[in-house]
Amino acid sequence: MQAANEEGNLGMEIQRILDTSPALSGALTGISIRSAETGEMIYERGSQTRLRPASNLKLLTAAAALETLGEDHVFQTELYMKGVQVGHVLQGNVYLKGKGDPTLLEKDFDELAASLKRKQVKLVHGDLIGDDSWYDDVRYSQDLVWGDEQEYYGAAVSALTASPDEDYDTGTIIVEVTPGDKVGSMATVELKPETDYVKIINKTKTVAADGKKKIEVDRSHDTHAVTVTGTIPEHAGEVKEWISVKDPTEYALNLFEKSMKKKGIKVLGDRKKGNTPVEANLIATHQSMPLSQLLIPFMKLSNNSHAEVLIKEMGKEANGDGSWKDGLKVARNQMKGMGLDTRTIKMRDGSGISQVNMIPANEITKLLYAVQEKPWFPAYSNALPIAGNENRMVGGTLRKRMKGTAAAGNVRAKTGTISGTSSLSGYVTTKRGEKVIFSIILNNFVEEKGITVIQDKIVVMLAEQENVLATGL
Repeated sequence: MQAANEEGNLGMEIQRILDTSPALSGALTGISIRSAETGEMIYERGSQTRLRPASNLKLLTAAAALETLGEDHVFQTELYMKGVQVGHVLQGNVYLKGKGDPTLLEKDFDELAASLKRKQVKLVHGDLIGDDSWYDDVRYSQDLVWGDEQEYYGAAVSALTASPDEDYDTGTIIVEVTPGDKVGSMATVELKPETDYVKIINKTKTVAADGKKKIEVDRSHDTHAVTVTGTIPEHAGEVKEWISVKDPTEYALNLFEKSMKKKGIKVLGDRKKGNTPVEANLIATHQSMPLSQLLIPFMKLSNNSHAEVLIKEMGKEANGDGSWKDGLKVARNQMKGMGLDTRTIKMRDGSGISQVNMIPANEITKLLYAVQEKPWFPAYSNALPIAGNENRMVGGTLRKRMKGTAAAGNVRAKTGTISGTSSLSGYVTTKRGEKVIFSIILNNFVEEKGITVIQDKIVVMLAEQENVLATGL
């Protein structure tokens, strides 16, 4: 196939791009291009070689989740009381039970607290208990390195968690740094949302307007302490950093207790973790957006935590065990049902952050061909980043790529990046209107500069073709 493919002009041009790119010297390349209409292979190079997909693995996770959970699936958070209420006093406990919602915001905790206020409760003579037993207590996927634990993309996973804004980077908090009131003073450091769960150690300094702006935010391993260091010039704009929290359950419970205080409700007991008794009374339920909508921030912004939540949710749905082990088993079975050769795929997490994940480019294009027949495909396709569209929730991770080309507003594809790995897989329509599926996976390169340019050149060429199926690739 490959020898015949290389006889065509486009095939020869792809070869030229690959062979003349210094960044690919000593690297591994896997390319699979096929017709979206027939599934027929158009071009391949190393398409059967198992490579690290990075976030292209989310294409598998999203498809498996839609098939297992359904596009209308929602995540619930439940509020319970157990005890005797006398007037405004509850002699007993309040329970906040999470069921995996990665989109809980401060305002959602306010609404749940308002439900308690409507019950006329003003004093809880007992404990506030966070229940995260919907999933197991393993917080990190098996290959996550310590250095990634503090990063937003390496946040711990819990069934009870919170997000700081509508990007829904669950299990994280935003650290905002602005200049102090005068040169020589510490910078002002604020948290969004405000919480005393995280301890800020401020080692910053405000410098003159022509000084250096360099702020670093770091959370020490297995602690609540976030250290902010560096300098910021007076009158400079704010610096924002997303940092993960040590324990998402405790973080969410802290935010909920704060919401209770805002509603005039005081807890006399402790704030702790525990299971909700079966005899507790359900007070309120909050529902997330449906999966079809959650896919947009998940895929457009390549949200790792969403991927891992979906893996655990699939395990919970299928086997009653919200674990990576069970969820990954479900995902692999779904891939097999969609025609992929799971014997050649190693899937160690849902996000692609593991350096141990492996899949051939050809299996990704197989998947992208198969999902077109699924009733949920419109939601799947809608969640893919669109090249050159500056809107973050439309262009996503492709919003600054392929602008001003035939691929802009045309290509829908998933990006992927980890150290030494870059991937791009999705759909492109040629000038004549032929829809083509592609997967380009590049591994083991040393110099990252120019890597995405190689992918973009190939995809733009596909978009510019008059009749790609007749080029004799």
